[in-house]
This record gives sequence, structure tokens and C-alpha cells, in this order.
Amino acid sequence: MAGPVSGAAGRAHRPLKVAVLGGGPGGLYAAALLKRLDPDREITVWERNAPDDTFGFGVVLSDETLGGIEHADPAVYRALRAEFVRWDDIDIVHRGRTLTSGGHGFAALGRRRLLAVLHERCRALGVRLRFRTEAPPAALLARDHDLVIAADGVHSTTRTAHADIFRPRLTTHRCRYIWLSADFALDAFRFEIADTGHGIAQLHAYPYARADAAGPGPGGPGGASTVIVEMREEVWRANGLDTLDEHASAAWCAALFAKTLDGRPLRTNRSSWTAFRTVVNARWSHGRIVLLGDAAHTAHFSIGSGTKLAVEDALALAACLREQPTLPEALTAYEAERRPVVASTQRAARASLEWFEDLATYTRQPPYQFAFNLLTRSRRVTHGNLRLRDPHFTATVAQEAGVPAGTPPMFTPFRLRGLTLRNRVVVSPMDMYAADGDGTPGDFHLVHLGARALGGAGLVMTEMVCVSRTGRITPACTGLYAPEHERAWRRITDFVHTQAPGTALGVQLGHSGRKGSTRRMWEGIDQPLPEGNWPVVAPSALPYRPGVSQLPHALTPDELTAIREQFARSAASAARAGFDLLELHCAHGYLLSGFLSPLTNQRTDAYGGSRAARLRFPLEVFDAVRAQWPADRPMTVRISATDWADGGTTPDDAVAIAAAFAEHGADAIDVSTGQVVADESPDFGRSYQTPFADRIRNTLGVPVIAVGAISSWDDVNSLILAGRTDLCALGRPHLYDPHWTLHAAAEQGYTGPGAPWPAPYRAGSRTPPTGRTDAPKPRLTLP
Repeated sequence: MAGPVSGAAGRAHRPLKVAVLGGGPGGLYAAALLKRLDPDREITVWERNAPDDTFGFGVVLSDETLGGIEHADPAVYRALRAEFVRWDDIDIVHRGRTLTSGGHGFAALGRRRLLAVLHERCRALGVRLRFRTEAPPAALLARDHDLVIAADGVHSTTRTAHADIFRPRLTTHRCRYIWLSADFALDAFRFEIADTGHGIAQLHAYPYARADAAGPGPGGPGGASTVIVEMREEVWRANGLDTLDEHASAAWCAALFAKTLDGRPLRTNRSSWTAFRTVVNARWSHGRIVLLGDAAHTAHFSIGSGTKLAVEDALALAACLREQPTLPEALTAYEAERRPVVASTQRAARASLEWFEDLATYTRQPPYQFAFNLLTRSRRVTHGNLRLRDPHFTATVAQEAGVPAGTPPMFTPFRLRGLTLRNRVVVSPMDMYAADGDGTPGDFHLVHLGARALGGAGLVMTEMVCVSRTGRITPACTGLYAPEHERAWRRITDFVHTQAPGTALGVQLGHSGRKGSTRRMWEGIDQPLPEGNWPVVAPSALPYRPGVSQLPHALTPDELTAIREQFARSAASAARAGFDLLELHCAHGYLLSGFLSPLTNQRTDAYGGSRAARLRFPLEVFDAVRAQWPADRPMTVRISATDWADGGTTPDDAVAIAAAFAEHGADAIDVSTGQVVADESPDFGRSYQTPFADRIRNTLGVPVIAVGAISSWDDVNSLILAGRTDLCALGRPHLYDPHWTLHAAAEQGYTGPGAPWPAPYRAGSRTPPTGRTDAPKPRLTLP
């Protein structure tokens, strides 16, 4: 059994004995760093393949990763720097037209050359490299090694052997791709779309060896480029590619993209059609065993992060082993440092791969909007940084979209039926739980909604306004089921229309269903009232939180008729109260949402079963409300596009649900997600719900409102200009700053009609000074 090992703070213990499973870039670089930091360490790398065996061709590394390598091991950095191909442009070819965006900055080299550099460095440092050798199981190595680094790739045998500890989750995606090479150097990163006759395919290609490099083959006189061809599974099968070997597949791809390749063939290297798998692990370490690189996590190749993440893992692991006093603390620190970075990268990669999976929905976009959409697909590249990288390209995108010069996209108007919104910002509906005991909005609502109307948003939405006393979520929720409610709301709409002219005020009508009769959020969200509970109703007798929530009563046909009439009466009242827009709340597990989800609707009558039957009652309510709502005023519907739970509403269901409401006259679909069942597992992250809105908009051509962790004006501009949404709804940012929209205008230097400052506030339309910034700069440094 191994004894104490060396750690931080200069403690002199026996040096580490380390086994590295896998001779990819991550494993080799980890071995080199650990040996460089302590030459007395005994480090062995096991690799079952020969030294020059490798899949793929080129590797892309970011400047950030290269900076880390330069700092940690200048010798490796110098060797790599001599090999890199650098370029700035991205070419996007669609419908025969090539659009170029510059200023991006890439660096790539051949994977074989990268491995050779790392082999040389490991040998120079004294790392033992055991090629063509199957490594013993990690658990066996852990008996006489202090640390076992499992860098054994996406098909990690170590991860599989200890699946009960690491708890991996593997997701196989919907496209097939093949990794090939061309024996010439492209002059830009290239995305190209081609029609196969059975659907579209896309090419991802980039140079990795310069045209002046010496030697034959890849990296020879003509240079070399990586070429990846990708398409949906059904397109791949329809083209018969599932029956072709690697050479026939390469020839098929070369013929499809013959113009780009100038008739040249494509080279293979153990190339096969593969479906990408995203790997996520609940844990990355187990005793002395730690996962690194693809064994721990994967990120889709379309954002070029696989090798980058593995190399950065190695840097972090080596640093944590140096800084922490014990191995358990080092492995804990390593995972704590890397997991947030990896999670963020995986979210971006997931957005990118799903964009390419749904590529066919975007091909009808105008050329520059399509190109901008592609460039911003992962949400890491935005309108703001594209303006810095290539202002001419971004200006051309805006010009094609009809955005006036000097106007951020978020400040362009948008028309819904007879209502024109002066900008694309919506204050999202947010429950305030501040009404009196019988649903009447008061001074709080006047100030809350009035302040946000003065803050510049194009549309300000109320919280969910309930259609009956027993349809409330809490006793402090507002309603529109009594004359005093209508008068109170009229006071608020009059204020907005008088004091914030040009701001539209929308009302969201809903019924709490099985989520009613609960405490205010800060008193115990979803918890029943301590006293005074009222009976709750639902499509089926299923409680929201079993053992906690009330058991709801399954609605009878007569009760459904009564509730439909309550919605209609509230809609008529909302019209008299002066609201500009009405939204029907069919999301978040409230009553109408409960009918839509198969997890909450288990009825056997005409209102349950098939998707069409589950839609029946929400559509009946929509029609009843639309009949009472003035014909010139728009009506929207909020839906949960996924339940984030197995067996629930899917994105395909969401498209069908949106289509049904649009056919009945909905002017826009407000696309949210979740909150339908208590055991949901949302995939939280920046703008995490926007892909659902994007899909509905670009599949159906229906206007949408995107919601979900949209927090910056740069995000709003990006989503609007890319054509992923028509309006952006923001909640928490408007709680933090009621004048979020006006401040967004000021920060962008915009003073046009899309964001006029109220006359009493104009003096505050410039950012206040924060202190002196013109102090003399220091000129001398004295000893």
C-alpha cells in the first residue's frame, strides 16, 4: 500500500507514483506537468495503440488554453507554436452564397503532431510511455499507485467499471458525422450546407497544416484541413450511408462538397459514421482514481472544445495536487474548479449541436441572418462581441433585417394585431403575492407596474390574474372576478397610459388548479395554507407534491363549463379595465397546463388521452376568451414547452400545441418550460429556455416570446437579430432594476424612439460619474 504523498506547503513526503490510462493529449499533458513539477515522481502512461495511431486529424486550441500551456510549460508551448496554423475568418456557404465574418482568431495543428510533441516532452522529463499495452484495471493499479488518472476517452472502461460511483449519464444525439481530411489548407473556418436530395448535410472544415509545411501527405506542400460531414440520422439512412464503408463514405462526401474541395478526394483515418454522445458524470473521483478529459465529460466538436477541456483539466489537476496538502483535498479542489467551467462549456456545446440538429428549420432565413444565427448558435458569441470582431459584417446583418443604422435590434418596433410595441422588451409576468385578502390589486401593484412601465419596456405584463376566488394560488394573489377588481386594475392601466405613453400593459389570466390554496412564496413555496384552505381542482386527482399538497378534485364536465365561463367573464372585465394585450396562462402546471401534460392529465373522457384530446379544454377556453376580447387587441398564450420529466410534454408536443393555439387565433406564443411536476430536472443555464421558442418560431413561422435567464441586453439583441425570437421577456432583471430597458439604451448610446425617457427622468439618462478617472498615470517605479 502506498504511503503519504507530496503535497503543498513544501512538505517533504514520498513522491507520487502515478498511473495514467490513455495516451491522448489530456493524459500525456497531465503526465508531463506532474513530472515537471516533481522530477522524483514515478509516472507511467499506458496506451493500447501505437505512438502514431490516432483518430481524427486537426485539433483547435483557444488562446486561453495556449496561455495556460505557455505559463505551465514553456517548452511545450514553443513546440506547439511552431506548428500552429492561425486564421481569423469564418466562411458560411448557404444556397451557393459565401458570407465571411472576420476577427475570430483560431489556432490549429495536426493531432498526430500534437501527440508527438507531448511524447517528446514526456520522454525528456522521464515519463514512462507504454504503447501497444492494455492498462491493468484502474482499481488494480490503485493498490500500488498513489494516483490513477483515467484519461481513457469517451468509451472509458474505468468509468464503466465504477459506474455505481461515477454515475455517468450518456446522451446520444440525433446526427451522424464522419471525420475526414483534405490534403490542402483552407484559408478560413468553413461551414457549408448542401442538399443531399434526402435532406441537408453540413460541412465543418478548418486548416490544421500550413501550405508550406514540409513532407508528404497531411501537412505536406499543400497543407491539410480537417473535414467533418454531419447530418440527421434519418438523412444519413435515406442516402444509404449506413451501408457504405469508410472509403465509399469519403468518396460520397467528396462528391457532395466537390466545389469546396475543387474535386480533390478526402482522406480517411479509421473514419466511421458516429452519433455524438454527451458524457456527464455525477462524480469525477473515487479514492485514488480520477477522471480526466472525455472520460469525465464531452462537448460537441462544433465548438471545438474536446482537446481544450482535456488539456485544461490536466493543468487544473496538476495545480491542485501542488496546492493541496492531501490527495483527497486535491481531487476535491480539482473537481470544484473544473466542474463549473465544464458545465458552462457543455451547455454551449449542447446549444450548438442542437442548432445543427435543427438546421433545416433555419435554411429559409435570409442569408446574413442565417450566418449570424450560425455564429451565435452556442450563445457564447453574441451581437456585442461580433460587433467588435467584425463591425461591417454585423452592420450588414442588421441592414438586411431592416434595423435602422445606430439602432440596437432590441429597440425596433414589433406589431401584434392592432398593437405596435415600441421595442422588443417584455417585463415578464411575476407573482407579487401582494393583493388584499380577496384579490384586489392595490398601491403596491400601482407602484410596481407603474415603475416598470416608466422604465422603458415595450410591454409590461401583470402577474397571473386569477379568474375566481378558488382559482388563486395564494390568498394574496390578484383576481379579475369582482367589480372592485376591474376598478382597481383600471386605475393602474390609466396611470400607465397617461404617465408612460407608448408602453403597453398586458394581463395574464389563469387558474391555479392543483397548485392553489398555498402559502406565499417566501412563507413556504407550494406548501398548503396553515388554515383556511379551499378545495383545489385539476384534470385528474393527482396532487402536485404527493404527501404535501392537497389531493385535487377531478373536474366534471359541468365544472369545466363553469370555469370556461369564468375565463370569458374575466376577459371581458380585462377589456373594460383597459389592458392592451391578454395572455392565457397554459404553463407551469396551473389548471390549463395540467390538461396539456400527459403526466397530469389521465382522464379517459373527451378531455384526456391523445394530445388532441388534452388540448380540447385549453382551446375551448381560448376560444371563449378570444370571443370576449376586442378583435383589434392581441392575445398570446404561455406554454411549458417541456416538463423536464420523462413521459411529459416534449419539444415536438410543444410545436403541435403552439400550432393549435395559432390556428385558433393566438397572435404569439410565450414559450416557457417546466414547473408542471415537482420531480422535474431542468437544464438550467443562461438563456436555457430560448431554444424552445426558437424551434416554434422557425418551424411554424409564429411570433414567439422567449423567456428563461435572459439577463443582458446583448442577449436580447443577439436573439432578435438571429431570428430566434420576436420578443424577450425578462423577470428578475426588472426586479433588480425597474429601469432596465432605459439603462440598456443608455449603455448602448441609443436615444431614439424605441426607448424614450419620461420627461421627469431625462436628467438621469446619462450614466452618473463614479469618481475621478483623469488622474495622472504613474511614470516612475522607485526601488
